[in-house]
Amino acid sequence: MNWILSTTLFFFIVCFSLLLYAKNKSLVGSHAPAFCLKDDTGTAIKSSDIFEKHEKVVIYFYPKDSSPHCTAQACSIRDGSKDFAKEDIFVIGISYDTPESHKSFKAKHALPFMLLSDENKKVAKSYGAASSSTFVPGIWPISRMTFLIKKGIIKQILTDITVSSHAHEIIDAFKQ
Repeated sequence: MNWILSTTLFFFIVCFSLLLYAKNKSLVGSHAPAFCLKDDTGTAIKSSDIFEKHEKVVIYFYPKDSSPHCTAQACSIRDGSKDFAKEDIFVIGISYDTPESHKSFKAKHALPFMLLSDENKKVAKSYGAASSSTFVPGIWPISRMTFLIKKGIIKQILTDITVSSHAHEIIDAFKQ
């Protein structure tokens, strides 16, 4: 009986991943979906303000503050911050965590970039980084995805992410 449950769960995960992949491919070349989210200080941040001020923007969606893989990913991006600055790339991390959680996570790991709180999951859904279906226990309802945006247009979407070297993946992808 356990193998039936395992097989069904595996099938669901594969189908979910394929649906997200198909939706995301259609976003390349289109305007990045607009949003207004709170940062770690509780200040409302509008995407339009960011896209007007910065030509190159990275938006990375991640499952959870302080989880091992998310911490490794954030620290990789932190460690690449000088390279991002040289390339004039503005970085934003988005998860479902609260602004208070983001504040603690940023302070603990000295993260020099913006973290935004998508508690109602609307932004993740608009970017195709979340399922519109209900939460499945034990599976994060947000996908680890990175969007490379230039002049407000999505240029590339990274889905096959190595968390420990993600900063290099982003820099290399922007140079293509």
